[in-house]
Amino acid sequence: QPGLKRSVRVGETGFREVAAYLLDHGNFANVPPTMLVKITHTVFNVNATVGCNHKMFHNKSQAVSKIASLQQFIPHDFDASDHGTSSFPVSAVHRIGILDIRIFNTDRHSGNLLVRKVGPGSDNFGVQTELIPIDHGLCLPECLEDPYFEWIHWPQASIPFSEEELEYIAKLDPLKDAEMLRMELPMIRKACLRVLVLSTIFLKEGAAFGLCLSEIGEMMSRQFTGRKEEEPSELELLCMEARKWVEDRELFLPEAGVEDDDDDFTQFSLDGEDDSDAFESPSFSRFGPMKASHRNPLSKLAECDEEDDDEKEMVKDDSDPLNAKPYHGGIPKTKSKVAAKTNYSGEGSMYQSGSRSANEMLPPSASFVKLSDMGSEEWTAFLDKFQELLPSAFQARKHAAGAGPRPLQRLGTSCQF
Repeated sequence: QPGLKRSVRVGETGFREVAAYLLDHGNFANVPPTMLVKITHTVFNVNATVGCNHKMFHNKSQAVSKIASLQQFIPHDFDASDHGTSSFPVSAVHRIGILDIRIFNTDRHSGNLLVRKVGPGSDNFGVQTELIPIDHGLCLPECLEDPYFEWIHWPQASIPFSEEELEYIAKLDPLKDAEMLRMELPMIRKACLRVLVLSTIFLKEGAAFGLCLSEIGEMMSRQFTGRKEEEPSELELLCMEARKWVEDRELFLPEAGVEDDDDDFTQFSLDGEDDSDAFESPSFSRFGPMKASHRNPLSKLAECDEEDDDEKEMVKDDSDPLNAKPYHGGIPKTKSKVAAKTNYSGEGSMYQSGSRSANEMLPPSASFVKLSDMGSEEWTAFLDKFQELLPSAFQARKHAAGAGPRPLQRLGTSCQF
């Protein structure tokens, strides 16, 4: 069932914390070490002991195991909401922003950016600080939502990427990252992997075109218009156009649209009204349910659930493994076959100061783009068309930024980093 975010289900935030750590290659964004653990305690029976006639009521000592994420504690002095942003290093803001865009973070507020003093500032004025990003349980949603990037209006985000950062972005391989998560976290849903692939491609192409961090983040974010209804972001508009193009074209053979049937999986409606907005729970990877890898022994973390009514049916996916062509960065002159044979079939705002967390129970945002219901060939064609549309969209963004009422450079004369 949906959790605090429409596209992040209850009980599925733990492995997202681990996914963010695994995707932070070389500790580029400084995500603390995170792993999955199995915790066993009698307190987990609380939901089963409500009724006096329940079998667990007479056996309170029986323990139940749950799977959770465990993250290393990082000593720090405060969080970003307690300190002025002018002392934050440009590189730290950029690196965290790069991670947030890749994982489509929907809850990057100032409260989950830890700040640690590392020494006096330049000319002995102020202090030098280090940023540590935590709380990534609401990343990698199952569909495109309205992300929240606290850093989007910080002056550091308007500074162009450095050569080191551009080199790091250029080396990112979304398909390799998605396959790595499939092996390390077999329970992750294909829809989440598609969001990872899409957002990473968007980051790579935007950076190669010359956009800065704030421009990329703004294109992913929905703008507040004063209307009651939400309007899609520029990224969502591109996805909607690519999706419509795929649906209108007559490309696929009759047998090409046959995909694995995921009707055996539990479905849930995000709106609670009809089945049109329901996500299908994708099967496990071909490596088998909960198969262990060298880093995360998931085979030993089988979760015990005493509530039979809430158990999810999991079926092994016998489809072929990923066999995609490598992704090459840069704006393609022709349609790139970025996911020529990907198997992610998937069947199966206005920013304000201070913290805005999902715990505030904000009204659920609209869902304009659904990626999970496309077949493999449709997904490949969608990505090709999506990349084809990017250069004109980036050019329009550059033109609007230069001709609009707000200047592109938003640094004050007193801002020095």
